[in-house]
Amino acid sequence: MLLFYRFQAAIYRAFLCLFTTAVVVYILPRGASFQYEIQEGKPWQYETLLAPYDFPIQKSKNELNSEREALEANIPRYFMYQDETVRKTLDAFDQYSATLPTSPEFNTILINWRTVLEAIYAKGIVADDQIIVDNESVALVHDTRQTTVLISDLFSQKEAKEDLIKQLDLFGSDVLSEVTLQYLLSLVEPNILYNDALTRQFKAESVAGVVTVRGLVTKGTRIIAKGEVVEGEKLQKLKSLQQEFESQTWTQTNTSWIIFGYSLLVFIPVVLLFVFLWRTRKMVFENNKRLTFLCVNVLLIVLLTKVAVDADPQFVYAVPICMLPLLMRTFFDTRIALFTLMTTLFLIAFLVPNSYEFIYLHIMAGILASLTVNDLYRRAKLFISVGLIVGLYAVSYIAFTLIHDGNLLQLSYDILLLFVVNGLAILFVQPLIYVFEKVFGLVSDASLLELSDTNSKLLRELADKAPGTFQHSLQVANIAEAAANAIGANTLLTRVGALYHDIGKIKNPVFFSENQATYSPHDDLEPEVSSKIIIDHVLNGITNARKSKLPDRVIDFIRTHHGTTTVLYFLQQAKQNNPDIDVAQFQYPGPKPFSKETAIVMISDGVEAASKSLKEPTAEKIIAFVDKIVQRLMDEKQFLEANITLREIETVKSVLSEKLISSYHLRVSYPE
Repeated sequence: MLLFYRFQAAIYRAFLCLFTTAVVVYILPRGASFQYEIQEGKPWQYETLLAPYDFPIQKSKNELNSEREALEANIPRYFMYQDETVRKTLDAFDQYSATLPTSPEFNTILINWRTVLEAIYAKGIVADDQIIVDNESVALVHDTRQTTVLISDLFSQKEAKEDLIKQLDLFGSDVLSEVTLQYLLSLVEPNILYNDALTRQFKAESVAGVVTVRGLVTKGTRIIAKGEVVEGEKLQKLKSLQQEFESQTWTQTNTSWIIFGYSLLVFIPVVLLFVFLWRTRKMVFENNKRLTFLCVNVLLIVLLTKVAVDADPQFVYAVPICMLPLLMRTFFDTRIALFTLMTTLFLIAFLVPNSYEFIYLHIMAGILASLTVNDLYRRAKLFISVGLIVGLYAVSYIAFTLIHDGNLLQLSYDILLLFVVNGLAILFVQPLIYVFEKVFGLVSDASLLELSDTNSKLLRELADKAPGTFQHSLQVANIAEAAANAIGANTLLTRVGALYHDIGKIKNPVFFSENQATYSPHDDLEPEVSSKIIIDHVLNGITNARKSKLPDRVIDFIRTHHGTTTVLYFLQQAKQNNPDIDVAQFQYPGPKPFSKETAIVMISDGVEAASKSLKEPTAEKIIAFVDKIVQRLMDEKQFLEANITLREIETVKSVLSEKLISSYHLRVSYPE
């Protein structure tokens, strides 16, 4: 159990890798993969293909549909003769007649009406809406007998009523009132009813015997030669060979081996993605939330593509795959975005037709998306990026059409429309960013922009309780932002980190020099006690940040802005009393800065704070002073874990020197 807790993070990462692989393998098609890619209307790019074995030529969908439609057209519609309807109608007529006044003339009219009605029912009445074509032959089922009649030989409901009225005129219609006439006509109901279920049954039986094959290709027969266009009979033979190959392979006992092969092919890119993160982005690799976020997005894109392909292979062009690099670029960086995109595309290639064209389209679009969107929270930039992506899709698709056909006659406007749908779907990346921030505890530039507002609750509290620290934080934020911009670091993240790096001083503001007027409470304390109070502002800052639900990326600046340096002033005081003093009591807990941004804030904080002690500053003094501060940090090896180069450190020094010189309104002395 102890071993499990010790290695639980590594066990979780291994599980995540295997789980991602298993889900992708499960999503992949349940069948063997045909080694040739069939592109209808395109030249055959492989060597001349001979039949590896005998196989039947399957009829095309159009051929099968034509045969089925022809057979179904020969099946008549089936109608059922309803004796019960006739009986109910005549009984209702008799019951109503009994309520009418009796007279010889009136009785004669009713008897004649009933006789005509019986004769009409004997021939049959069909509903008006069931007469489609007058000369249509239909099957009429009466009890166990079936006869074929023309539907024109039957009465429609309208014709039956007209015939009854015509017969009534011959016997004297003046005797019946209008109310009686309309009631008697309302009793006339169809006794020939259409039976849809029976019709469908006979049609299904007729097409069930359709033969799906129309020939045989013998082993060794040439199917298609290199360069020939894949169309007509050649296309059908290739599809038949593919169908035969997949059915034979999947029905044999090597099913497990096929799944094993798929597992290896999926496992390789997933593992390489993890290795890439381990070698180049350890902060992401060692953070299980970030790693889970990355894998979830990969699986979502693969699953979405699977759904689109199952619905219609063309719908794959509407899947917003470029949303993946945009999300990765928002929360991580361009390298992670592109590597994740390529890994995902290699997995999707098993699902989509024309996989080369598909991968080309989306790699180019993904690169464009990663390079054009730096500030995703700016809506204008997102719209511009989406427009460029859709344009790139369209141009690439047109180029492929020209390569294959030599003209644009086969250009599909439906696919161009799907590219537009794709672009519109990408716009939903902004609400997705908000969802992922809440679910995985990540932070985007939009959230950083909100945190940079100095009117936020935590910064207002800092300004009220520790005004000197607040002003110090503003100065650090300004110079750190300029330095970050100079070396291409994340300026917004650097500024926010600098604003919040000293919020731990809210607890004991008077113990920090920038908040003191004349009296310092440290004068009455031992160096060890003073040192602990100073060091505790880091731990207090982390506590305040977590209570205020600041993102981990911002809390990192609070943890690292002093690294593992010592509280030098009180350490020297203590050494005067006891040269053998334990240095660890005066050392910050760390960790050291582990990014360019945290390193910049450490340098800026140290330089800005120490610059207040300069007496009679000159430009030369400030340059030497900045160099001294940075050199001390380098001597203490504070930047070993940060991905910042010596050249970038020199650039940061230069920017900070310029900013301090400007703040003192100084300039460098030039020789006369």
